[in-house]
Amino acid sequence: MADTPPRTGSPATDDTDLIVIGGGPAGCAAARMAASVGMRSVLIEPDTLCRNLYRIPALNNVLGGYTSGPELADSIGTELRSTQLCRLELGHHVTELRADEARVTVTLDAGTHLTAPYAIVATGVGPLQPRDVDWIAAPDDLTLPPLWQAEAEGAEGRTLLVLGGDRPIGTFLRAHPTTDTRLLVAYPAADAYKIEEVRDDLRVTLLPVERVTLIPRNGTAVTAEAVGRNGERRTVTGDAAFLSIGNAPTAPSGDLIRGADGYCPPTDQHPRVIVAGDLRSARFQRIMTALGSGSEAALRAYYAAGELLTTS
Repeated sequence: MADTPPRTGSPATDDTDLIVIGGGPAGCAAARMAASVGMRSVLIEPDTLCRNLYRIPALNNVLGGYTSGPELADSIGTELRSTQLCRLELGHHVTELRADEARVTVTLDAGTHLTAPYAIVATGVGPLQPRDVDWIAAPDDLTLPPLWQAEAEGAEGRTLLVLGGDRPIGTFLRAHPTTDTRLLVAYPAADAYKIEEVRDDLRVTLLPVERVTLIPRNGTAVTAEAVGRNGERRTVTGDAAFLSIGNAPTAPSGDLIRGADGYCPPTDQHPRVIVAGDLRSARFQRIMTALGSGSEAALRAYYAAGELLTTS
């Protein structure tokens, strides 16, 4: 606990010292770090804390001995609920964020407003669909499940057509090391660096493509026409299709600066708005980097608040 915790806003003008938008690893780490230096925070999350961690069956790159996402999520949630300086606003989402010289104002879906001197935006990303990428041709209304939704028992002995080479493929294989499920992975050139960790798995067949066209289903099988990087065409079939094409940033409207890719670079934001976690970039989307990013964001707000106090 800091010796002289900052009180950057008075109760008459601000609801808290810090608003944290998003209850994933980055947002939870931000709220926990803020409490450790004496800052009050309000954390806003429309769902369960660390909800996406519950979809990760196996972990191999997180400190603390956690081997599954649910195990880590339970631990984070328990710790945050016992953090006295953090108020949880679960079941609500932010519809708008505005920042001026004095404070940040967020509007909740219920129409209520919260203000604070600083806000941390850690809303992360959500799964893309075939219509969101230019290398997959499919009906506009087609929605496919992400690979993390595939159940090992239901996939046993089957061939899954996986569109995209994103890292959940490796997670699926590590979580089910003995399954005889076969993955036919069609991926664009941009995903080439991602598939290195699964290249040597005998259950995986890699199919580098320029374009994939999903053909209307005949029964339960899924058929697609794939155009390879050399222009060669081939027809591929799977028992079911899943997506591993990555995610898109999810951020509230208002005073957030987005790059051409939809992400929110931290250096481009209003001084009172701090971006943390996966929302920053597609390059460093890991649980550990999210935890560190959220903690750093809280300290940025803490030190900025201290500088305001010493100059006022």
